[in-house]
Amino acid sequence: MPDPNGFLRYDRRLPARRPVPVRISDWREVYPPAGEELIREQATRCMDCGIPFCHDGCPLGNRIPDWNDLVRTGNWDAAVESLHATNNFPEFTGRLCPAPCEAACVLGLGGQQPVTIKQVEVEIADAAVARDGLRPRPASTPTGRSVAVVGSGPAGLAAAQQLARAGHTVTVYERDDAIGGLLRYGIPDFKLEKQHIDKRLAQLTAEGVRFRNGVHVGVDVTAEQMRAEHDAVLLACGALQGRDTPETPGRELRGVHQAMSHLVAANRVVAAAGDGRPALAALPDGTPIDAAGKHVVIIGGGDTAADCLGVAHRQGAAGVHQLDLYPQPPTERDAARDPWPTWPWLLRNYPAHEEGGERVFAVAVQEFVDDGTGQVRAVRIAEVTVEKVDGRRIVTPLPGSEREIPADLVLLAIGFEGTEEQPLLAQFGVTRNGRGAVDARGDWQAADGVFVAGDMHRGASLIVWAIAEGRAAAAAIHTYLGGVGELPAPVDPARQPLAAR
Repeated sequence: MPDPNGFLRYDRRLPARRPVPVRISDWREVYPPAGEELIREQATRCMDCGIPFCHDGCPLGNRIPDWNDLVRTGNWDAAVESLHATNNFPEFTGRLCPAPCEAACVLGLGGQQPVTIKQVEVEIADAAVARDGLRPRPASTPTGRSVAVVGSGPAGLAAAQQLARAGHTVTVYERDDAIGGLLRYGIPDFKLEKQHIDKRLAQLTAEGVRFRNGVHVGVDVTAEQMRAEHDAVLLACGALQGRDTPETPGRELRGVHQAMSHLVAANRVVAAAGDGRPALAALPDGTPIDAAGKHVVIIGGGDTAADCLGVAHRQGAAGVHQLDLYPQPPTERDAARDPWPTWPWLLRNYPAHEEGGERVFAVAVQEFVDDGTGQVRAVRIAEVTVEKVDGRRIVTPLPGSEREIPADLVLLAIGFEGTEEQPLLAQFGVTRNGRGAVDARGDWQAADGVFVAGDMHRGASLIVWAIAEGRAAAAAIHTYLGGVGELPAPVDPARQPLAAR
């Protein structure tokens, strides 16, 4: 029985972030451990509602009231079991997910602050590591069936673990030099230190999952070869095709880059430093992409833009402007626009924003300005209004509002256009749809014996959706291979986030 007065006795509290001057001098995570007393207090705020809408906010179906109450009563081992029953990697989601479950917390309906679900989750996940070091759970009896997973992000890894625990032989193929997908090279260490990935990979390896990194499927190994070697294939290659702005004058100038190019280069430098190797932030062709001493302009207002902002601070940028096409969002939910329990449009201040930089809203870049040598020296922006007409976005510059912002490095963080066009698509007989994603039938197959999950199927989305789709696709593959029993399938291919209709 939960404490019915917990939310009345305790206010919402999060652990204090590491001080800004300290944390921007290294790449360690922003948040220190919360401590058991704080987490038990916060878990006590959960009311175990008659209808827990947090379940609807989370596609994984996490048993949030259950493990909140287990933490409240100090039953940490049971909390760990309850959390892992629905989520393969809570230490990832607890650090990276924006927490739609909190937006759907019933306390939000009554004007209270929601339970700190995400923080409780990450503390339970870290407790699992401390208690049993992520004990492997290998299958007792092999099925003799083999599955290839292409892509080692959260969708691919979740599917691989589910299938391996069901007794199938699983091989994960990754074209990069290290396993982890965007978790490895796309997410900065100040949000997710890579030790967390390495600990999970050790667990998966002990459970029988095989990893082949540095293998570009469709180039180094063909689809025909993979079909011959495996009984089923899961494509989980992500949605890495960055949205561009080729029509903007000056886009071809040196110093104008996709945001992911900057993040990957920075992550590689941090990884190399951890191995004791010197490295410079640079593109694959050796072009420097370091923000040190530069005036940086980040175009975009989402998570990727905030990641670039935090990286720029740690690299020693001279100054940073973050540009957003849309007007500044409200600080509180607009019930007419986003009624509870849907995900609200709000001003979200990430830790990187308190570290410095200036945010500029309702502006659009009109031109990347040349310094005369082919290098960007500034961006010319104008204030704009944005409206939707027949489903199309109409951006209108305001006359006389143009001005320049100094820029030595410009990063485009304006979203993604789906999975990349690559040889494996044609070889497996699948195509991208109008959104750049790959459609799946009701059984998660994109072609006979070829399944698809995660951002490659859904488009760029949240990590909880990637894990949920990986688990669901694994369940479909298990059935396809004639596996005994059923694996959990939290979502179907047509499932959409909670929204007002």
